[in-house]
Amino acid sequence: MTRTRLALPVLAALAALAIAGCGGGGESSSDLAGFAAPGSLVFVEGKLRPSGELKSNVDSLAGKVAGVDSLGELVVEKLEESAREDGEPVDFATEVEPWLGEDGALSFKTVDAENDPTELVMAIATTDATATQEFVDKQAEGGKQPYEEGSYKGVEFEVGGAEDQAVGVVDDFLVIAEGERVFKAAVDAWQGESLADEARFQDAISAASDGSLADVYLDLGALAKASEGEFEQQAGQFFKSAGVDLEEATAVASVIPKSDQVEVALSSRSGTEPPPSGDASKLIGSLPGDAFAAVGFAEFGDRLEESLDDLDKEGIPGQVPPNQLKSTLQAMGVDLDKLASSLEEGAIFARGRSRDSLEGAMVLTSDSKEAAKTVANLGVLLRNTGTPGVTAVTSNGASGFSIRSDELGEKPIVVVAKGERVAVGYGLTPALDGLAFEGETLSDRASYKSAVSALGDTAISGFADGPAALGLAEALVPRSKEGFWEAVPYLKKIEFVAIGSGSDGDAATARLIAGLKG
Repeated sequence: MTRTRLALPVLAALAALAIAGCGGGGESSSDLAGFAAPGSLVFVEGKLRPSGELKSNVDSLAGKVAGVDSLGELVVEKLEESAREDGEPVDFATEVEPWLGEDGALSFKTVDAENDPTELVMAIATTDATATQEFVDKQAEGGKQPYEEGSYKGVEFEVGGAEDQAVGVVDDFLVIAEGERVFKAAVDAWQGESLADEARFQDAISAASDGSLADVYLDLGALAKASEGEFEQQAGQFFKSAGVDLEEATAVASVIPKSDQVEVALSSRSGTEPPPSGDASKLIGSLPGDAFAAVGFAEFGDRLEESLDDLDKEGIPGQVPPNQLKSTLQAMGVDLDKLASSLEEGAIFARGRSRDSLEGAMVLTSDSKEAAKTVANLGVLLRNTGTPGVTAVTSNGASGFSIRSDELGEKPIVVVAKGERVAVGYGLTPALDGLAFEGETLSDRASYKSAVSALGDTAISGFADGPAALGLAEALVPRSKEGFWEAVPYLKKIEFVAIGSGSDGDAATARLIAGLKG
């Protein structure tokens, strides 16, 4: 039996409402995860009807960012507007709200060649399955493009239309899937094995934060493998530097709204590597106060030592054979093991208001003079071997070397050391400022103080000044990037972004907070 097109824009908007307006958190809804296929890469869950303090915070943020009194009312307004434009009007208050339940979820199992999610499944709880089915039938009868009825394991559904989506009521849930095959897989998961039954999912989702707007589960290793190529390698190195074994890692991110800020709390369970436990906040606070962004790395020496071990084991193709890098450099007076063991924290800062003025440096702290000795020996080695563009540098008690080449641009890479600090900068000035800045530091800056205060007991590991960072972005991003320029009025509301990191047992934790202007 052929029927007309179901109002998928309306149902898609309902799903958007589920994600944008959800609240609650702390524990996964086993019912919602029951529709996600085993091995799903991503699972997002939340509540459709925030209330109390959560609703007040969401509405407060909506007022600050978008100038509206109620985010929920705004979403409903856009939902109804979209439906009218598609010629399939719906009255949310009378046709949807009476049966709309508390919970909603979205999951997907694969990505395509462009890394876009595929095999999407949405599940929305209902308070009245009969009324939900009547809504689906009514929209089908008034639609424009044909749908066909289907049945699978006792579940009736509609499939077809312009995007070949499938929609049906399964027990007390409205399920929307990317095609008939995916809908049937959701039914199989519901009636059999699902993501909710997997121990790694249960362990990860248990770390979701209370009072969240949304909770997002990610299978990091599977996501990296699905994306393939260079991203998998880069992601692996990044997570390894954070003490996370990407291949076995999962993560849960919880979005937590407050009246004047939005927080994303992240918990990632690693495989064999213990998460870092150091504190680089003192180093970050000592960086130049005109930096628009800075990020620090605790236990930098330990992570560097692991990376150097891997590099030595693999060698450099066409240049250094495996297991020869360390011994070769040591014979020339550069001991990489001593260098790594002497280093403690690291940090990077960036500053500038245009492409031409953009500059920055990486700053490392050491518990001895070993790092400074290594810098001196490396400079001598490069000059003695006739490396082009290498020049000795001595300035304000700092010493080291610079490397200049056409590939590096107008400024040289400068490596200098002074006391117990080493700096590697793009240009001499940022490198020297990284060693000892005599003017206002980040710890003196009002927005940085606000960022530290927002994190509370969590040590700050990253910072960005909202207006300064946006000003640079506006100078760099071309007008053809319409999405960015449409977002600028909202981005102007951000005063700062703060990142804090730590650990909880075998899990690496992080907090990202965006502070908004009043």
